[in-house]
Amino acid sequence: MVRTPSYEKSGLRKGTWTPEEDTKLLSYVTRYGCCNWRQLPKFAGLARSGKSCRSRWMNYLRPNLKRGNFTPKEEECIIRMHKKLGNRWSAIAAELLGRADSEVKNHWHASLKKRSREETLAKEESSVPKSSKNKESMDLVLNCNGFPATSRITNTSSSLFSFSSLSSSSKEFSSGPCFS
Repeated sequence: MVRTPSYEKSGLRKGTWTPEEDTKLLSYVTRYGCCNWRQLPKFAGLARSGKSCRSRWMNYLRPNLKRGNFTPKEEECIIRMHKKLGNRWSAIAAELLGRADSEVKNHWHASLKKRSREETLAKEESSVPKSSKNKESMDLVLNCNGFPATSRITNTSSSLFSFSSLSSSSKEFSSGPCFS
């Protein structure tokens, strides 16, 4: 495997950000604002793409960015908004002040997705009455009991497959409750 170069052919730097680059971006954006991300690297003196600068600012350097664990209230909001909006992470993050959309997405996939599924399944199981649960399971046993799989694939010498019936299982099921 070949290590990716730290500079692209176009002269743009790739990879991890240095503290000097962070201070350049931070000072430029706080002084002039961020109206055009494509032009910003040239004016700020950075050898980065505009997309990289925007991503770094939005996910790491913003002053109002909230760090740390998510509160239970924030987690409930993420679950509720995901049910409503789907995977629209920027719209969900807009509801949570100070959280980056990538941070919300990563938290969803790391811990909330599984919990949301389990809560949904628990609600569905609790909403079904017990009498209908027992009836469905009894129907399943009766349906499966009378209809066995009675064929198997065997390999012959001509390397073709043929089907042969299972005589022992046919006798076994011919006296079952569904046959008279």
